[in-house]
Amino acid sequence: MFASISERDEENAVNGNATSRHANAALLAVASVLAPRVTTSTEIDSRLTDALKRLRLPKGLLQRVAGVLERRNWDAEQGFDEAAVTAGQLALKKSGIRADQIGLMINTSVTRPHLEPSVAVRIHHGLGLPSSATNFDIANACLGFVNGMTLASQLIDSGQVKYAMVIDGEDADDIQTNTIERLRGADIGRKEFMSEFASLTLGSGAAAVVLGPADEHPEGHRILGGVTRAATQFNDLCVGSVDGMFTDAHALLTGGMDLVVSAWNEAKRDWNWSKMDRYIVHQVSDVHTNAIIKAAGIDRARVPLTYPRFGNVGPASIPITLAEEAASLSRGDRVLLMGVGSGLNTAMMELAW
Repeated sequence: MFASISERDEENAVNGNATSRHANAALLAVASVLAPRVTTSTEIDSRLTDALKRLRLPKGLLQRVAGVLERRNWDAEQGFDEAAVTAGQLALKKSGIRADQIGLMINTSVTRPHLEPSVAVRIHHGLGLPSSATNFDIANACLGFVNGMTLASQLIDSGQVKYAMVIDGEDADDIQTNTIERLRGADIGRKEFMSEFASLTLGSGAAAVVLGPADEHPEGHRILGGVTRAATQFNDLCVGSVDGMFTDAHALLTGGMDLVVSAWNEAKRDWNWSKMDRYIVHQVSDVHTNAIIKAAGIDRARVPLTYPRFGNVGPASIPITLAEEAASLSRGDRVLLMGVGSGLNTAMMELAW
């Protein structure tokens, strides 16, 4: 049984940073790069045939329970950081902004091959950004990209930065391989198998956005603001590394939905998000998406899904889905980015398309 956020927390949220508004920040372009190699859930089932038989688990769980039919993986010669650079180049081209005009670049990748230097320095170099462009990583599980957009928008509002890029590249190959090999072990029971089930939904991809001042770019899409909320008492429900991701799925869903509802209700003081034209949610699974739709009471038809084809691409999921959906959006549409990340944290951000 999980307690709801307390009344004291509600009061403190008013005095904290839970709600943000942006005065002059706009999304100028969004671009994505999809990993070329498709790995189907049927293929993963085939590799786990002996384990599923031994544990008396049916095939097709990834399709029926998670709704993930396939996910993407990089080719052997490709790197996630190189893909992120390509996404950044595409976003620059779409925005009409030159690389030497970027004053801030935030990388939000969960994937990292080493502790230091930051992933941001390789992307900064790959993009040919000027030495005057501040660059660093922001890591906050699957919410990093939205957090990066919020910070960049605040700096644009303040006049500290004119043009910013938020970027992300993810590589699920190692964790996918390591998880499958471990789950094939004779010492793995049903409980251990299910604790790693979410790892099998992960996919690879990259995305980038370019942000700038709205008053100089009337063609841009205004970033209006949003809310964030934390329930860090649940910090141990989903813990991952390249070796594997271990999840208490039921507790994670319960705690996450309580957090989303609390943030949604808090947002009603400042925002009306009941009838958005599009809800771009973090792409996890059927179970997660259905729970958010029910908890927030939103129109399912306005929630585009990419996880059936791409899996859960971590922080890149939201911008990849936005990039996929961009062509169908019209001027004046209201778009809400929303998600829950391990930890637990949630964030929601409204765009005026």
